[in-house]
Amino acid sequence: MPPFSRRTFMAQMGRAVGASLTLPPLSAMAQQRANNVDKRKVNIALCGLGRYANVLKAGIAASNYCHLAGIITGTPAKATQWMTEFNIPHKNSYTYQTFDQIIHNPAIDLVYITLPNGLHKEFTLRAAKAGKHVIVEKPMAFTPQDCQQMIDACQQAGVQLAVGYRLHYDPHHIELKRLGQHKVFGQVRLIEASLGYRLAGIPPDDWHLKKALAGGGPLMNLGVYCVQSARYVLGEEPLAVTAQFGPVTMPDLFREVEENITWQLYFPSGAICTSSCTSNCSIDRFYASADEGYFELEPALSYGPFKGRSSQGAFDFPVVNQQAAQLDDIAQHILSKKALPSHIAGEEGRRDMRVIEGIYRAATTGQKVNLV
Repeated sequence: MPPFSRRTFMAQMGRAVGASLTLPPLSAMAQQRANNVDKRKVNIALCGLGRYANVLKAGIAASNYCHLAGIITGTPAKATQWMTEFNIPHKNSYTYQTFDQIIHNPAIDLVYITLPNGLHKEFTLRAAKAGKHVIVEKPMAFTPQDCQQMIDACQQAGVQLAVGYRLHYDPHHIELKRLGQHKVFGQVRLIEASLGYRLAGIPPDDWHLKKALAGGGPLMNLGVYCVQSARYVLGEEPLAVTAQFGPVTMPDLFREVEENITWQLYFPSGAICTSSCTSNCSIDRFYASADEGYFELEPALSYGPFKGRSSQGAFDFPVVNQQAAQLDDIAQHILSKKALPSHIAGEEGRRDMRVIEGIYRAATTGQKVNLV
């Protein structure tokens, strides 16, 4: 992989924009919009209209190859708001109970699932059964076995399954991968990757605090970013893990899920990654130390804007819409009937859940857990 610079990134973006200039006649475009179907784009229905859906809508609007065609929600007021804002016809608006009727709607190609974690599997299986491609947010499901069932269902239905790994499309993270996997500073020996937000004041009935919907605390909701960063920077799968639950400082909130957790991943090269995820303070950092240098981001694993540097100096990359870049890559693969790249496919989500499951087991038992 050659050095990744602002010039390289902008050249790649320019090629993508150039490709988008081959358009049908204006009259044909107007007719497609009137029918709420754009055959040059992947027509998406958002399943769940919570916080992240509101982040995603800007990415869809900025996308060259995606169109927001439908919605699935259990809240009538949200349905009305979104249909008005995006000119979505009633026939493309579903509740969770009527969702399966989407099988009869050719105006929707793909379902993007942004529901609470505990509903990812159910709605992936239902979308696949309806013959729709799927993007599911992280964590993909609660267990590797659940992930495998989702992968199998999509394969059997002949639809694509992607996981929302938006950071893979950010130039700062592409640079981390290059520096680590190509050993620009020699072998990486130590990684520290941590992410946390203070949730004091959150309503006690929030789904993030309910094990049945969240699956766990900050490890389940944030830990995938830390696990991912270590795996893709090293280009290796961890062999084993040790882990420790942290103290509970807000017992009225954290009755069902952990509030804090720290773990250590051990990799075949000898590298170790230490990570913490927490709900009682803010942290957002990645640091890697290699034989002949270092590289880091802070902020690192959130929405950015990111700031990074290495032994060679500060990073200089543009701020990009991570969601738009991710959506365009997925859409172009679907439109060209090509398999999705492995780094965002369902198998990648299953691998992350294998590690997260091991972290929980290590923290619960107090023992080192082998992952192979």
